[in-house]
Amino acid sequence: MTQDLLHFSPGPQRIVCLTEETTEWLYLLGQEHRIVGISGYTVRPRRARDEKPKVSAFLSAKTDKIMALQPDCVFGFSDLQADIAADLVKRGVQVTIFNQRSVADIFSMLYQVAAMVGEAELGARRIAQMQADLRAMQAAVAARLAAGARRPKVFFEEWDEPHISCIRWVSELMTIAGGDDCFPELSLEPMGKQRIIADGATIVQRAPDIVLGSWCGKKFRPEKVAAREGWADVPAVRGGQLFEIKSADILQPGPAALTDGVQQMHRIFMQWMDKTLPTDGAPA
Repeated sequence: MTQDLLHFSPGPQRIVCLTEETTEWLYLLGQEHRIVGISGYTVRPRRARDEKPKVSAFLSAKTDKIMALQPDCVFGFSDLQADIAADLVKRGVQVTIFNQRSVADIFSMLYQVAAMVGEAELGARRIAQMQADLRAMQAAVAARLAAGARRPKVFFEEWDEPHISCIRWVSELMTIAGGDDCFPELSLEPMGKQRIIADGATIVQRAPDIVLGSWCGKKFRPEKVAAREGWADVPAVRGGQLFEIKSADILQPGPAALTDGVQQMHRIFMQWMDKTLPTDGAPA
């Protein structure tokens, strides 16, 4: 039989995902059958760890194992994976590296991935639902403010030693959820080393009402935060407002942050705002 030289596959059929967010999104789109390899850090969805071979960390990858899977596309994230991408490109693999840092960037990435696997319409519907949920949060916050509540000042700590403040999409989601980032200027810096706060006294001076911890790779310890030198009078410590949001829920720039992560922040912020509502008709 003569080979049809005009036949092609509509979109990649064998995808390796070097980070979790594209894996989660492809599962949500019902396209998990296209995934042949995932990051070892993947926890969403949980079943992906049982169903797909793990071929990479974040800054390293098992290139030979990836090549053995015969991928026709590899999805990665950020300049931090540039060396992995370059190695695979040299071996003839198609690589798409996304570099989403803002909420808008995340939505754009989600749409592009959906379109690449032939699910642009479903992807657009899911994106629209996430946007509607976020707008509902904004409306709930606006209603609290109209009733006399105030927004909490929030310090989001990605790492404790040294202190690292949150990245842009976390800061933006914090704003949507009802809080004000104590270090909005740092959130614009793409690299963690650029968001280091060398002197903890700087955090104390900004007097956060709430501290959120998401120490990537280890459990947040609120008692350790409360015991820091000079922190006893920080409003968040005095009020016991020290909370963990797991990194898988907020530090992956994909569906998790736009749903579970922001919802957790919203619940914490709304509970705090409710306590600031006036009880006698006078402003709190």
